Amino acid sequence: MKILHLLIAVALLPMAAFAELKLPSIISSNMVLQQKKADLIWGWDKPGTEVTVAFAGQQKKTMTEATGYWELRLDPLDASAEPRTMTISGSEKIELTNILVGEVWMCSGQSNMRWTLGNSWDADLEIATAKLPNIRLINVPNVGTQEIQEDFVGKWEPCSPANAGAFSAVGFFFGRTLFQFLDVPVGLINNAWGGSAAEAWVRRDVLDKEPRFAETMARWRQTEATYDYEKVKANHAQAMEKWKEAAELAKKENKPAPKQPRNPQNSLAGQQRPGNIYAGFLHSHIKYGIKGVIWYQGESNSGRAHEYRELFPFMINFWRKEAQQGDFPFYWVQLADFMAEKPNAGDSSWAELREAQTLTQKLPNTGQAVIIDLGEANDIHPKNKRDVADRLVRWALVKDYGAKLPYRSPEFKSAEFKENKATVTIDTFGSRLRTVDVSELKGFAVCGEDRQWKWADAKFVLNSADKIEVSSKEVAKPVAVRYAWADNPVCNVYSVDGLPLTPFRSDDFPMVTAPKPVAATAAAPAKPAAPAPNTQKKTAQ
Repeated sequence: MKILHLLIAVALLPMAAFAELKLPSIISSNMVLQQKKADLIWGWDKPGTEVTVAFAGQQKKTMTEATGYWELRLDPLDASAEPRTMTISGSEKIELTNILVGEVWMCSGQSNMRWTLGNSWDADLEIATAKLPNIRLINVPNVGTQEIQEDFVGKWEPCSPANAGAFSAVGFFFGRTLFQFLDVPVGLINNAWGGSAAEAWVRRDVLDKEPRFAETMARWRQTEATYDYEKVKANHAQAMEKWKEAAELAKKENKPAPKQPRNPQNSLAGQQRPGNIYAGFLHSHIKYGIKGVIWYQGESNSGRAHEYRELFPFMINFWRKEAQQGDFPFYWVQLADFMAEKPNAGDSSWAELREAQTLTQKLPNTGQAVIIDLGEANDIHPKNKRDVADRLVRWALVKDYGAKLPYRSPEFKSAEFKENKATVTIDTFGSRLRTVDVSELKGFAVCGEDRQWKWADAKFVLNSADKIEVSSKEVAKPVAVRYAWADNPVCNVYSVDGLPLTPFRSDDFPMVTAPKPVAATAAAPAKPAAPAPNTQKKTAQ
């Protein structure tokens, strides 16, 4: 808590003291400015002060507002690896040095994006070779609060073996490939927070006004009204005393010590409270000039996957509106396979969250890296981050930088049911399908009108690049088909380019994460049940 208070105090300084010229941490020496964009430069000074920014032959002027805030935009610049100096003059003069111009990407999400290079596979080799001074890194500290923070404590640094290990592994690998392909400077902003929920990344008052999220917001208002952090700490202290006694006894009896109670966290200052991350640090740099965002999040919202169908695209649109940079590219990682492999086909909240992510591709300039094959059953943080980044960076290279590469995983297109089989058509985006590891197609399930899912046999339709026949001896007349629909599915269909088939379902049966209907009362009689959906032919949304 002392560290949190210090970070907040420092962040508030620009708004509290107008006696001198101040800049936010995101605008500092060693930064990378986004090329070909009218980049925003801002800061604070005495009210009524003229501020001049000089950089790369430009000189821009503005006046501070009554609050002391000022901002201006530079003319768009071409990429340049030449270290240059920016001079900001107001009530005093500040010089920022070693500034480059290139491509800037924000690396956001929860712990799998925050996961450091130093904790990933081949960390020793990757860190030792991270001598890349034209890649610039900045880490944003995690601060959760409902009060808008105008700044954070951090600084841009040239990438080196000394700092690469503490940076996002996915962000590092993504940025390194961009740098190698484009041969221009790359700036990476790491602001991910482990365990964060999507609603924490959106401004609180915006969420409060949105009826689609009323149930979640109501639960949080109840928590805010009743949460007692002092009581939580007191309960933890009691639990620690009991643990110490049990640990001491176990030691005397030569037995393993029981698991120590986790340190308590203040939910009101945490990364799941709506608005906390936006106010705590995202607001402070959301308008900094960027090319786009890479995102790895969803685990914390998996229990509300039905809501995520609306919440995730809502969050992306909110960011774009706040950033005032148009519909910038936004690419995310679909949830990996995780937890135990279940012997029976059926429902899964993680599968539903993956579906919500897939559906979000309806937004412009978005894309999804499918990693259903890169997870670890016993670890929510798979160590192979290089392949994750490779699948993400394909989207950027093709959609934003003109590369001619396969970049999109195959996706469900339609399913037709006839007699005892389903014929599934896959959108291969110009590629073909194949299996990996074994020739037999794994991961398919079908059900009949009873909606009892059974594992199914599957085979590629002869002389077809995009069709799969699916059937089961236990289902005489299938009405729906699913693929890789599990927390940790066993599945093995890929494009010939090595991109895994996206998990899918042909049905629109009720979701296990859908809100439970309110019990009928005399004052509010229950509505008649909706008719069962027609599943004879289903086309992807």
